[in-house]
Amino acid sequence: MYTLNNKTAIITGGSKGIGKATTQLLAKSGADVYFIDIDDQEGQSLQKEISQRGQKATYINCNIASYDDVKKTIEGIFKNTGKIDILINNAGIAHIGNATNTTPEDFQKIVDVNVKGVFHCLSSCIPLMQKSGGGAIVNMSSVAAELGISDRFAYSMSKGAVSAMTLSVAKDYLNDNIRCNAIAPGRVHTPFVDNFIKKNYPGQEKEMFEKLSKTQPIGRMGKPEEIAGLIQYLCSDEASFITGSIYPIDGGFITLNS
Repeated sequence: MYTLNNKTAIITGGSKGIGKATTQLLAKSGADVYFIDIDDQEGQSLQKEISQRGQKATYINCNIASYDDVKKTIEGIFKNTGKIDILINNAGIAHIGNATNTTPEDFQKIVDVNVKGVFHCLSSCIPLMQKSGGGAIVNMSSVAAELGISDRFAYSMSKGAVSAMTLSVAKDYLNDNIRCNAIAPGRVHTPFVDNFIKKNYPGQEKEMFEKLSKTQPIGRMGKPEEIAGLIQYLCSDEASFITGSIYPIDGGFITLNS
């Protein structure tokens, strides 16, 4: 297992799904993890679970759509630890709609969370990483940023922005020993997916789950732990030669469906 001993890590959306698996794995790897979310019940439960194993994880309620909230939270973590080594921009929301039936309000909500939320964390963390002597950033993009998916107009736009921000940050901070990469998952089976199907396809849950699973050429959805494993590697010293890359982890969705 790649070790992250004595590294301070911040994970957004860290109490559920991919974020939860990442929080658990990075804590197990030796990192001092601060995970940000807005679900106090899930967050506090996860913090207790990890602490009982003798590992380090601290839950903080923070709305990434608010620049002031993010800046205050991240500066507080830096004040407490003296350094920030890892930032995982995982938090995000989904939306179904095309260019004509997506409302301005829905579009703005996607921008606020998926785009500005990532910007807020990058803007707040990078100066503190510079003071720390460098760091590793992993952003959550999506296969939706790489190819067309029906009725994912706003969501695809937001993940395209995440990919572009990743490349820009990787280029701008090469001399500061800050690496920035992104991962582009296909469909991953999380509570988010189950709730998404239940909300948008009531009465067709089983049918839609099977349909969505089979869109991956490998024949199934990914597991949160599989995504977390790639994140762990990209944050480790073993990945010190990797920056400005966007990794599909999608069961062949991009290359074998195109």
